[in-house]
Amino acid sequence: MAAGRERRTAAETFTARSKMQWHRVRTALRRSAVDYFRGDGSDWVALAGLLVTVPMICAATMVNPVWFSPAALVLPIVAGGVLLRPASLLGLYAAAATALIVESVQLGPYTEGPSRVTPGVVLVVAACGFFGLLIAQFRSRVGVPWRRGGTMLFDLRERIRVQSKLPQLPHGWHREMALRPAGGQSFSGDFVVAARTNGGRTLEVVLTDVSGKGMDAGSRALLLSGAFGGLLGSLPPHAFLPAANGYLLRQDWDEGFATSIHLVLDLDSGDYELYSAGHPPGLQLSAGSGRWEEKAAEGPLLGVYDGAQFDPVKGSLRPGDVLMLFTDGLVETSDRDIAEGIDRLTGEADRYVAGGFHGAAWHLIEAVAKDVNDDRALLLICREGPTASVAP
Repeated sequence: MAAGRERRTAAETFTARSKMQWHRVRTALRRSAVDYFRGDGSDWVALAGLLVTVPMICAATMVNPVWFSPAALVLPIVAGGVLLRPASLLGLYAAAATALIVESVQLGPYTEGPSRVTPGVVLVVAACGFFGLLIAQFRSRVGVPWRRGGTMLFDLRERIRVQSKLPQLPHGWHREMALRPAGGQSFSGDFVVAARTNGGRTLEVVLTDVSGKGMDAGSRALLLSGAFGGLLGSLPPHAFLPAANGYLLRQDWDEGFATSIHLVLDLDSGDYELYSAGHPPGLQLSAGSGRWEEKAAEGPLLGVYDGAQFDPVKGSLRPGDVLMLFTDGLVETSDRDIAEGIDRLTGEADRYVAGGFHGAAWHLIEAVAKDVNDDRALLLICREGPTASVAP
């Protein structure tokens, strides 16, 4: 019995050790895979896999050159330009060049028949290798591997989206925003930052239009949205635009200007102040008269000169009133001035009065500036009246 217990103990020890070793192997492989995806790990796995495909393609070409052309060597070369670092890529190129030499010797001179290694095949493979090396060198200089590049762009887009999210408002208020980048891109030069300050009693919203559009302005919009989000609520309302103006001046960008409009709304009384830095005016719909009124504050562009003054315009939102803020891409085009664009926007907006403007922001952009090659943003703040209802 003692011998049996010893055998069972030995077996259990062997099983436990095997499980532990297998667990360590799986953990190491998982960690390596995560590091490789993030761009922090070695590319030896990809290099080994591509080096294996080179002799396989070479052997298939020599067996059946009609179905497996010598030019098929561009496949691992193109994949290597995407997956590998420049140093590893040179090793793959050496293997591909060796395979071409072997195929040329085995298949014979290209003048003796088709499906052989011709000068054209060599030029195609060399050209693909050259461009693959350029791409790898660019990635290496930027410091963002291809495996992380898409993730980083996605993260940047999500950061802009989160920063532009409007806070919840108390009962009796409705807010919504729609943002449409130029050319259907994911990045825009228009952005919104908003916060409830003064113990939640005040809503502050800043709508900004950075010079440029689409991807060209997206990086600057991301930087400014973070900076403006930090300033908002940290300074008195009258000091926000001067501080934002100073921030832009310190960046010293070639296209360093921006337009911005800053709303400071008391959610208890409905009174508000509107500060503007070269931005199109706000529009207020009066429920009593059914007319739109422009709310134009005075102030220069951000980032043009120091010491700029920004004088607010004041107003009040009563039950049923609507305040609409927008960027110039919504109302101004090369063949239409801003006054005509505002008339068209207010005409379309009148259709949503009965429904309380629920879901109106996206539809207004579609109706007014669907195919405009510019960034467009629209913000609606509604103080709901006793008869407001949700549109179907």
